[in-house]
Amino acid sequence: MTKTLNLTEKLKQYFGFDTFKGDQEAIIRNLLDGNDSFVLMPTGGGKSLCYQLPSLLMDGVAVVISPLIALMKNQVDVINGISEENGVAHYINSSLNKAAIAQVMEDIRSGKTKLLYVAPESLIKPDNVEFLKSVKISFYAIDEAHCISEWGHDFRPEYRNIRPMINCIGQAPVIALTATATDKVRTDIKKSLGILDAKEFKSSFNRSNLYYEVRPKTNDVDKELIKFIKKNEGKSGIVYCLSRKKVEELSAILQANNIKAAAYHAGLDNIPRSQTQDDFLMERIDVIVATIAFGMGIDKPDVRFVVHYDIPKSLEGYYQETGRAGRDGGEGYCLAFYSYKDIQKLEKFMEGKPVAEQDIGRQLLKETAAYAESSVCRRKMLLHYFGEEYHKENCGNCDNCNRPAEKIEAQKALEIVLRTIIALKENFRQEYVIDVVTGNATDDVVSHRHDQLEVFGEGEEERPKIWNPVIRQALISVYIKKNIENYGILKITEKGKEFIEHPHSFMIVEDADFDNVDYDGASEGKASALDEDLYRILKTLRSKVAKRHNLPPYVIFQDVSLEQMATMYPVNCQDLLNIQGVGEGKAKRYGKEFWECISEYCKENDIVRPEEMRVRTIAKRSNAKLKIINSIDKQIPLDDIANAMGLDFDELLTEIERIVYSGTKVNIDYFLEEVMDDDCIEAIYDYFRESHTDCIETALDEFDGSFDEDELRLVRIKFLSEMAN
Repeated sequence: MTKTLNLTEKLKQYFGFDTFKGDQEAIIRNLLDGNDSFVLMPTGGGKSLCYQLPSLLMDGVAVVISPLIALMKNQVDVINGISEENGVAHYINSSLNKAAIAQVMEDIRSGKTKLLYVAPESLIKPDNVEFLKSVKISFYAIDEAHCISEWGHDFRPEYRNIRPMINCIGQAPVIALTATATDKVRTDIKKSLGILDAKEFKSSFNRSNLYYEVRPKTNDVDKELIKFIKKNEGKSGIVYCLSRKKVEELSAILQANNIKAAAYHAGLDNIPRSQTQDDFLMERIDVIVATIAFGMGIDKPDVRFVVHYDIPKSLEGYYQETGRAGRDGGEGYCLAFYSYKDIQKLEKFMEGKPVAEQDIGRQLLKETAAYAESSVCRRKMLLHYFGEEYHKENCGNCDNCNRPAEKIEAQKALEIVLRTIIALKENFRQEYVIDVVTGNATDDVVSHRHDQLEVFGEGEEERPKIWNPVIRQALISVYIKKNIENYGILKITEKGKEFIEHPHSFMIVEDADFDNVDYDGASEGKASALDEDLYRILKTLRSKVAKRHNLPPYVIFQDVSLEQMATMYPVNCQDLLNIQGVGEGKAKRYGKEFWECISEYCKENDIVRPEEMRVRTIAKRSNAKLKIINSIDKQIPLDDIANAMGLDFDELLTEIERIVYSGTKVNIDYFLEEVMDDDCIEAIYDYFRESHTDCIETALDEFDGSFDEDELRLVRIKFLSEMAN
């Protein structure tokens, strides 16, 4: 029947496309013929069309089971937008009230609705089950089908109930679709859905337009990220973090550095979350900082970069999230920051979970760490993970191929590994094999008596760090394989057996050395290349400005600010705001002479300015800063503010000092008048006006015990706020 149907004509009629992409037409014809289908298609490959078009052509209503409300709404809007009347597509989920659900059901009964989106949680509700039993179902589509598998990167236990619900509602063809699944996940999905005989449609996982890069994650990661985003100014991007707290902090840091960014995570209320998504789609903001809750429901083809601030929990998650870049075929830059500390942190989070779940999680993390640390072509490693071979030696579009590591001979090492796997009767994982090869007599090795094998310790003379890359690259070269059903156990292939019989050259690249990265980073504010001449010029200028205003020089700018100016060469107001201790007040009041002086100096001396300025941070005290300023505006006593915020009084004074030193004005007169005499305030105030230093120790010596430290600091705050800001 479907052979006579002109699907290309229907595609043009409903969606305006002239031709199908890849396997789309074959998938649709298989479904129209009443057969089960399993579709593995990368993000941007056109999965949704594979069930949207047949739903419009078949009798009854197609039930699409989808995990995200945002995804449902987006796709329902698309389908209703191409139809002459509203109601061709609907969804039922927790966002609808009873009246809205009743209208959906009426449209389905009347035959108007051809496509119904439901969450798995909604599918199992008795009222919905009874209703669906009463209507004709054309087919069931399970989107994001990897959610069924415990080995998938986004396991949802509710997905395990789908097959029993289908059996209860009524039989119809099933199409399962996912953008990412290994062989094990694929088998798990088909088994759980009862579609083991389904026809498989597997598209290539190679997204040739995506560039993959992994960088060490140091304490300068925020600076690197800001520099990267500013190089891609005006382009749309997504930055993924693992925790909601980090999402909030990082989006605030980006905003503080004049990047149009917003936070997105499941903990936000629906209205701000929807607003953020709309702002991103309409390009009112450029960057979304998100947990993995963001992206599955977004239909934005021109995302130009995806950054993983935290390394993800699995390569499947990584692949799907990077797949949100460059869906239009244009450029897509995929940058991940990696530290083994993050892997250890994720492993710690698993403690307390069932043992089987921990085991799965750790295996997935090891694959992610292997990808990050390897010097092999990133594309080759990703495709191999998903069961696809990449035959080119150099993809030309990843960091490892563009900066290739030196190859070394590993023939002997591979021979040792292969013979060890055989000696272990092909029954152990990579770490265990390495323990035996290197002669590491762990309790496990001794209990199996494998320390008595002839191969035990045979690789002791080789470099310790050679074994992981040897095994990984032997997997890619198909000398060994990992057992699908018993994840991680190494087996020898026919090619591996041939290698043992007839050894030959086996060149490998060693892993990148992430262990020796300085994760402490540089100290904030420390000058890396202080220009002594400029520093002297700026000190002279500061004295001149101070004299004109009848103020001590430190009131204008502190030494640390001048040091940074003589390192970073700010030449406008915006640049100056990136200097430590310079807020908007100081920049506007005193800044112009300084940046003009620096600009002139750069021209006269042919100075090449650094590409980046110091990153403006929002310290964890940023919310506290606002709270302090607001409390002072309300004239709440300072000791009460300290108590309310859980601070000692001297800690509160330190926070207020930071505020006024950066150029923000506060008025604490109401408090000073309560705790100090006017004459005392005036005496200290005059001292700071005449002094060439704001040092409290010097002031204590000067007054010889007449005032305590808190009194001096309080008046210094008043002085700096009034005179400097």
